[in-house]
Amino acid sequence: MLLATATAPLAVACTTSPPPPPPPDPLAELVRAALSDAALATAAGAPETAAARTEHATRLQAEVDRATPRVPGSSAPPTTSAPVAPPAGATREALVPALQAARKQAADLVATVESHRVGLVASVAAGCASLVEALS
Repeated sequence: MLLATATAPLAVACTTSPPPPPPPDPLAELVRAALSDAALATAAGAPETAAARTEHATRLQAEVDRATPRVPGSSAPPTTSAPVAPPAGATREALVPALQAARKQAADLVATVESHRVGLVASVAAGCASLVEALS
């Protein structure tokens, strides 16, 4: 009887389900858009734009990785970015609407992210607006 009473808490602790995974990071979509824009810019022959959007993706991904809880036993932070293949028939004319969409996406997100992320997201929005002006 004493053994059953002593092991009961262990049985309960071992049968509880793990906590649900965290919701997707809202910055992950900005990372994907930046990588897509970088691939488009590379294919369209706009290396400066590609470099800027790659830098956006790198900075955003670093914040996503910082904010994402690590899985116990994992030594590397989770990463959501994957290589993006350049689209066929890419042109500079296709790059401007993509950058405008990215600017709007980031600008819309500014009001909803935590205060410590606002500067990063606003910088991405401003950077996209600057790139549009440079291409126009």
